[in-house]
Amino acid sequence: MRPFSKNDRRRWSFDSVSAGRLAVGSASTSPGTECSNGGYGEEFVEVTIDLQDDDTIVLRSVEPATAINIDISSDETSAGGGMMTPASISRSPTMKRTSSNRLRQFSQELKAEAVAKAKQLSHELKRFSWSRSFSGTLTSANQNGGGMVNSALEARALRKQRAQLDRTRSSAQRALRGLRFISNKNKNVEGWNDVQTNFEKLAKNGYIYRSDFAQCIGMKDSKEFALELYDALSRRRRLKVEKISHDELYEYWLQINDDSFDSRLQIFFDIVDKNEDGRITEEEVKEIIMLSASANKLSRLKEQAEEYAALIMEELDPERLGYIELWQLETLLLQKDTYLNYSQALSYTSQALSQNLQGLRKNSRIHRMSSDFVYFMQENWKRIWVLSLWIMIMIGLFLWKFFQYKQKDAFHVMGYCLLTAKGAAETLKFNMALILFPVCRNTITWLRSTRLSYFIPFDDNINFHKTIAGAIVVAVILHVGDHIACDFPRIVRATEYDYNRYLFHYFQHKQPTYFDLVKGPEGITGILMIILMAISFTLATRWFRRNLVKLPKPFDRLTGFNAFWYSHHLFIIVYVLLVLHGIFLYFAKPWYVHTTWMYLAVPVLLYGGERTLRYFRSGSYSVRLLKVAIYPGNVLTLQMSKPSQFRYKSGQYMFVQCPAVSPFEWHPFSITSAPGDDYLSIHIRQLGDWTQELKRVFSEVCEPPVAGKSGLLRADETTKKSLPKLLIDGPYGAPAQDYRKYDVLLLVGLGIGATPFISILKDLLNNIVKMEEQADSISDFSRSSENSTGSNSGNNANTPRGKKILKTTNAYFYWVTREQGSFDWFKGVMNEVAELDQRGVIEMHNYLTSVYEEGDARSALITMVQALNHAKNGVDIVSGTSVRTHFARPNWKKVLSKLSSKHCNARIGVFYCGVPVLGKELSKLCNTFNQKGSTKFEFHKEHF
Repeated sequence: MRPFSKNDRRRWSFDSVSAGRLAVGSASTSPGTECSNGGYGEEFVEVTIDLQDDDTIVLRSVEPATAINIDISSDETSAGGGMMTPASISRSPTMKRTSSNRLRQFSQELKAEAVAKAKQLSHELKRFSWSRSFSGTLTSANQNGGGMVNSALEARALRKQRAQLDRTRSSAQRALRGLRFISNKNKNVEGWNDVQTNFEKLAKNGYIYRSDFAQCIGMKDSKEFALELYDALSRRRRLKVEKISHDELYEYWLQINDDSFDSRLQIFFDIVDKNEDGRITEEEVKEIIMLSASANKLSRLKEQAEEYAALIMEELDPERLGYIELWQLETLLLQKDTYLNYSQALSYTSQALSQNLQGLRKNSRIHRMSSDFVYFMQENWKRIWVLSLWIMIMIGLFLWKFFQYKQKDAFHVMGYCLLTAKGAAETLKFNMALILFPVCRNTITWLRSTRLSYFIPFDDNINFHKTIAGAIVVAVILHVGDHIACDFPRIVRATEYDYNRYLFHYFQHKQPTYFDLVKGPEGITGILMIILMAISFTLATRWFRRNLVKLPKPFDRLTGFNAFWYSHHLFIIVYVLLVLHGIFLYFAKPWYVHTTWMYLAVPVLLYGGERTLRYFRSGSYSVRLLKVAIYPGNVLTLQMSKPSQFRYKSGQYMFVQCPAVSPFEWHPFSITSAPGDDYLSIHIRQLGDWTQELKRVFSEVCEPPVAGKSGLLRADETTKKSLPKLLIDGPYGAPAQDYRKYDVLLLVGLGIGATPFISILKDLLNNIVKMEEQADSISDFSRSSENSTGSNSGNNANTPRGKKILKTTNAYFYWVTREQGSFDWFKGVMNEVAELDQRGVIEMHNYLTSVYEEGDARSALITMVQALNHAKNGVDIVSGTSVRTHFARPNWKKVLSKLSSKHCNARIGVFYCGVPVLGKELSKLCNTFNQKGSTKFEFHKEHF
């Protein structure tokens, strides 16, 4: 029998005849059948069928097609039992097509005829494939115990039959869409245009070299993988070249972007099968794992490539033949979703689907605008009324001073410039007092627990602080600008008559010059305040505070958190100058009548009292460091003893000072331990000069971890070197501390932004365990009461008192990071949650953005190994936990849609900590879904 191709899917063409009967590749025809080779009056169809090893076929399509010539020699007919071979099929140049109605008439007869012939083909294919693939092995096996090899081959054939891969299943269809070498957005015409543009830039003498292939097709971030792809495509052409032309590049591009899964799978197989023998050995599997790990920046996976290669061979080659074939690789790819059932997706309900469909109905523009306005008011009414009250107070103060000075004599000389300057000055004094309240953290934390939190948005305290600062800048510009550019020149240019009549009793001496006005106490204090405030405001901006501005040395010290922190303390001098400036006014009044000190007295005393409290409280909070660990990603973990009087809620933060780094600086960090733990813990990522120095100080006392311990460096109480001293202050309130008032939680953390939610997860877990223990104790008590005799009503007093039931029914934690080593930070917490949360209250999802999205050929093998290893060992190969790691970024619209579908009529708290860009996207999505149905999302963002 002549050789067949590797794919079991065959395309056969059958002659159609006037009687409607078919001759399916047979030398003799059925009764009433007229066979013609190359006749011009005949009509032809093309049938696509799948042949399977259990002697069944799947009819894929019946299409009009070109006619064929079947030339079967008598030898082949007798040898093959009337079977025709693909090698004997040649297409005729002149053909006709059948109409669709005739196809429907004889399709059933065609299928019956094809089934009979396909069964014969199946048996022949099996005998042929064994004789071809294993001829060399069988020859030696027959000489040295061939029975064992035959048994292994038969076992593999039976396993192939049992696989029963049905590509019509939904899970298989999803898998068939995988193995993309180029992302979907680059597969269109624009994608090829970009490749052509790159070719023109990189080509030399009309050829693109192998070393530039990755950059040319847009895979420069995974150059090694692109080179292997280049070599595999070249081997297909039986070439080994270092350069290709434009036409050859286009041919390569078409193969890479082929929509056929079989074609993409074959390319992937060829990348691994470098010796082109149709088999993949364990060493070749190891090489492709290392290649995929390198492309996806997974250094740990690269180190364990040999272990995972053995795992794949153990799964796919249980017969221990030492190699796997194409169908086995396909089996693993199509069945990976079965292995990944340890991270189930959120389910839909019929009610939720109808709810979401309501949002698809088209509404009028007026209806949409009114809905948007109503939702905006519902979400922002707290902010709106506070801002409205603040603005009205400023307008009232401005108008009060405006009309007050309009009655003064000086108005006749300086006009409305004086009125504007005095009105701005009054709002300036008010805002200089008010700006201190949002940063009185102890007061804000206490007020969060009162009923005022229902009316005042305490979560926006820092934003309000910044808004007031903006108003101060505007008031300073108006006040100073009017004085310098308008009032002073008018005083200097006033006529002697006007000066003596309207201004003499203010100055009590000769008419002042411009320099006299500037050099006086009022002018000096004003100029100094402007300079100090300009420095403080500038260094407090995001560009300087976040080190986004790069200055040359030594001016680089003007950027960063330290510069912001120390420059803000210049306001101590500003407040002193402001009081002096208010006393030495040009239009003098007794000092006790001046209003500046009245505005500032209470806020300054409150803020000063808070700073004094922090100073003494930090001294009383004596903590002892229990454990120090340094993890990948420049993260320092500090675990310390918990002072008896230190009581906090999950989601709150505390300030930390290390005298060995700086005796003055305090920095805020989220508490990652739960309130029920007997210790305090924080995780600090190196982002600035202070954190960098802190890591250096602790690195000097740390040592490499012993076996079984995580981290790059560790230290504890048994460490020989003494640990640095640490001071703490807190706790302070944060948005996440209110998580208990929601039915469902969606916790989203980016990188180190996961820290406030780790405490919440641990607190939820502790509550779950307590509730289960409480339920068990109540159950035991009920049973004992039923079994007891002579009980009376007084026994009810012994019933265990039920604690307050936790309102939160479900929590979904999404952690997005770009470094594999980040998962070490909270590995213990994740494993603990997964182990103890038997009721499935907490659902965790890890996302690693450095890995190409699922379905990309560069991450396909990693996904397979990930699924297989978890099915075998219960551990995710990326995170090292029992929590599945997804690749690329989450589809947040889909996440919220599923939550809305699963939890109808629920109140869902969305808590986010990370970069502002994603925060805006989540806030907008919450707005969108709140307008669609009954599920309500409330968005909260952590502020640093």
